[in-house]
Amino acid sequence: MKYRPLGSTGIQVSEIGFGCGNVGGLMIRGDHAEQVKAVARAMELGINYFDTAPSYGDGESETNLGRVLNELSVDDVYVGTKFRVTTHEPGRIKDNVIASVEESLTRLQREQVDLMQMHNHVASMSEDGSVSPEEALSEVVDALTELRGQGKVRFWGMTAVGETEALHRVIDSAALNCVQSVYNLVNPSAGTDVPSGFDMPDYGNLIGRASTNGMGVLVIRVLAAGALTGDATRHPVAVPAVDPIGSGRDYGQDLSRADDFRFLVQEGHVDSLVEASLRFALANTGVSSVLVGYSSLEHLEQAVSYAAKGPLPPEAMARLPEVWAGFAG
Repeated sequence: MKYRPLGSTGIQVSEIGFGCGNVGGLMIRGDHAEQVKAVARAMELGINYFDTAPSYGDGESETNLGRVLNELSVDDVYVGTKFRVTTHEPGRIKDNVIASVEESLTRLQREQVDLMQMHNHVASMSEDGSVSPEEALSEVVDALTELRGQGKVRFWGMTAVGETEALHRVIDSAALNCVQSVYNLVNPSAGTDVPSGFDMPDYGNLIGRASTNGMGVLVIRVLAAGALTGDATRHPVAVPAVDPIGSGRDYGQDLSRADDFRFLVQEGHVDSLVEASLRFALANTGVSSVLVGYSSLEHLEQAVSYAAKGPLPPEAMARLPEVWAGFAG
């Protein structure tokens, strides 16, 4: 396992992280014994960052991760979780954030988390569950600063999903330590220029922007919720159906577009689309860690073995813009 800096935090995180979300589902719907086995094996393989959230299984993910880490007597890994702002009433956002963090600490059985991240979309207008840059940079940051002073939070960040201009405003403030960014073969716009008329969200090289501002970057949706496996069949533990985040109009479109990258396998660059996806993300030097959601121990072993091969080779990377040109409407 190789390690990369999480921005300017001083933390070195494993290139492959352990995603405890709903898509893979292991830490929500998996058997407890399998959860213990997977977490223990992940640490043996060198994974040192575990990422969860209250919304994953309505708290089940946090509860299960906390229980497993406690049973294994683990104290040398990094744990990140999230919060959602559920009010826009001035003066109440700070208390809202603090209450959510306290509840997460209880479920995780921890006195402190290493990374606390805002899970709302960011948009110029705070509506439909979104948070505005002004809210994020005032009451939200105030809450996290207070929690850090109490020793409950070490660093903070956000899930970089929403309106690109609003996201860039928050990133350019340099008030965060880290962002989670959608970045995959179907939609690479967070890490590279895309053609005019690109028919998916254009995140405007958000990864480079975050890196310039000293922020770590955790890649999410690297497999487009499973579409980039190239297989429509879902594991029994995985969520049965899932909506895209930051990619196509629906899962079927993402699955269809995954076929456009099969030449990487056919030409011998990689053994599978999963390998291509992970090694593509790791080719971006602004990426700190790629979070993979697991349904089984096999998925974990596979992800780590692919990452060990290093970034996708330059000759393969050079072919990708031809494919992305086809996603311009």
